[in-house]
Amino acid sequence: MMKTNQYGLSEQTFARALKVIPAGVYGHLGPSGGCAIPASAYPKYVSKAKGAYFWDLDGNRYIDYMCAYGPNVLGYCDPDVDGAVSTQLALGDCATLPFSNMVDMAELLVDTVAMADWAFFAKNGGDVTSLALMAAKAATGRKKTILVKGNYHGVAPWTHKMGAPGITPEDVANNLYVEWNNFAQLKALVEQHKGEIACFMSTPYWHPAFVDNQLPAPDYWQKVRKLCTDNGIVLAIDDVRCGFRLDIKGSDHHYGFKADLMCFCKALGNGYNFSALCGIDALKDAVANVFYTGSYWLSAAPFAAGLATINKLKKLAGAELMNRQGSKLTHGLQEVAEHHGFKLQISGEPAMWFMRISNDDNLVLHQQWVAECVKRGVFFTNHHNLFMNCAISDDDINFTLDVAAEAFSVVAHNNPASLNP
Repeated sequence: MMKTNQYGLSEQTFARALKVIPAGVYGHLGPSGGCAIPASAYPKYVSKAKGAYFWDLDGNRYIDYMCAYGPNVLGYCDPDVDGAVSTQLALGDCATLPFSNMVDMAELLVDTVAMADWAFFAKNGGDVTSLALMAAKAATGRKKTILVKGNYHGVAPWTHKMGAPGITPEDVANNLYVEWNNFAQLKALVEQHKGEIACFMSTPYWHPAFVDNQLPAPDYWQKVRKLCTDNGIVLAIDDVRCGFRLDIKGSDHHYGFKADLMCFCKALGNGYNFSALCGIDALKDAVANVFYTGSYWLSAAPFAAGLATINKLKKLAGAELMNRQGSKLTHGLQEVAEHHGFKLQISGEPAMWFMRISNDDNLVLHQQWVAECVKRGVFFTNHHNLFMNCAISDDDINFTLDVAAEAFSVVAHNNPASLNP
């Protein structure tokens, strides 16, 4: 049997945090928001990260299949990216005027992303999804937005559901919702609110937490594209999570349509924080007229990181590499699961797959299996899609399969009735 991890120092630090930080670690990186179940199976803090791995405060190493929830696309501390950042930091970072590498970054995105005629930069994914809505409303003079149930577009008030703490009815009054892949429902809603819809925003495929992810139905996006064009609706794609993992030219290009606005973040700078809204020429003036800015949005070091990241992803054919390695890993996990009497359901795209043990509906077996993997050095989370990065090797995948096999055997031993009802 493999040695399992202990988290003494991590737990001591978390106890200190609870006294001075709300929830200790808040949001999706915390034990609650991150679905770390049971919390005792997970470390709380990182001491260092390199390549495909991070180490916790107690010195335990993990193959990281969450990739900082997406930003780590080349591997932590990639030498080309960090070298470019170091060079820029020697020149300066946050100044009164932007450095010219902001223009270099915009030119690279226009040359790389198939639909892009321009790029506008901010810091987080939520910055640019909010800007996309403001730009659509400025361009159309309309106030309503159609969103897909279950999609995540950030934490601004408009992205929440009515009844969530801190959200008023006015915050979400202009949101309308449809089910994913239900074109007839979308078409009917557009007809019902003819001339009122500024924007239809969606992720390129459906990747909510807790449920099997779904790819677009054949011709779904092509029909949506035509519906938006015919009705003067801005088609905005939230590519914050998928961006550059499915297709270096954008996920709309991957699925064979052209968006009006595309939101990027996460993989854009391999962990150096910035985001980008890309768009078509027809919306350039509308975006220019929206007053939208932040104190650190034009920092030069993240642009240096972005230039190095996108160019290296092109050189490596990173999207193809991550999808190929993701397929190898997920097929291997399913074979190991079947050998131990489990059915592991895989959905979504291989570079950012979703998985669940489908032997039971209450998710307990899945949570137990994931916990046993984490304790042996493979970092999965329970009910969120996972991420591949370009640094994950065949040896890492083989180690993961060995860990998964031992974790399945432990869960099978502890739950004989669940496998042999």
